[in-house]
Amino acid sequence: MKRLAAGACGVAVVGALVWAAVDALAAQAEGVVVNAAEKAASAPAADPRRSGFDAMTAELRAMQQDDASNPGMLWVKDGEALWNRVDGAAGKSCASCHGVATTAMRGVAARYPAFDTVAARPFTLAQRIDACRVRHQQAEPLRAESDARLALEAFVAFQSRGQPIAPPGDPRLEPFRAEGERLYRQRIGQIDLACVQCHDEHAGQRLAGSTIPQAHPTGYPIYRLEWQSAGSLQRRLRGCMSGVRAEPYPYDSQELVALEIYLAKRAEGLKVETPAVRP
Repeated sequence: MKRLAAGACGVAVVGALVWAAVDALAAQAEGVVVNAAEKAASAPAADPRRSGFDAMTAELRAMQQDDASNPGMLWVKDGEALWNRVDGAAGKSCASCHGVATTAMRGVAARYPAFDTVAARPFTLAQRIDACRVRHQQAEPLRAESDARLALEAFVAFQSRGQPIAPPGDPRLEPFRAEGERLYRQRIGQIDLACVQCHDEHAGQRLAGSTIPQAHPTGYPIYRLEWQSAGSLQRRLRGCMSGVRAEPYPYDSQELVALEIYLAKRAEGLKVETPAVRP
């Protein structure tokens, strides 16, 4: 009887130890779950914004990422030659004032459009390049959408590739940014559509066989296969306006500049891809 009692007591002790271990494991697991939940709750939400790059085929993504295959690099190379070429009555090149573009222009495109104090209004990067030509080189401004203007803009923007878009916090830009947002949300044209309806409400869906992008200006000037050429953001905006059967605003108009300012704010933090490739 004593042996039986001792054996029962031993079993009870072992059982108690097992249950204590089980309770400890359960408490530990609960703590892990709680910690994981706390970390998940405190983690920043995933950014829902996507570059148009993400919606492209693997072949087009590879074309953009390979500088030897990216057709937009032809404009970058032309822009490099123009950067170093003397032009205008002042006998200067861009390099005469700014030096080596890889350092002097790093991050510049990511901060445009910006407010120009002399003109007392916002300038796009292309307009800033033209202003430099007129003011400092005493040269003629370049025609909007000309190869020379696209090339210089592409070359300068290329120096910011990989940099986050960083719109200036200049309060003088706020009225223009607000106007750009108003235009982005305004229905226009015979089809009576607004930018926001396609690029916010239906982004990711298909239209005429193509994925509707979120319309972030991450890679301009871009090389577009449809155009078989490089083109500016303003060309793309004007194309959208024609697509909804609206009268496009003129190049460099206050309306297009305001839209660019708003779109830059909307894309803040996304990386510059210039020269991007798009279908």
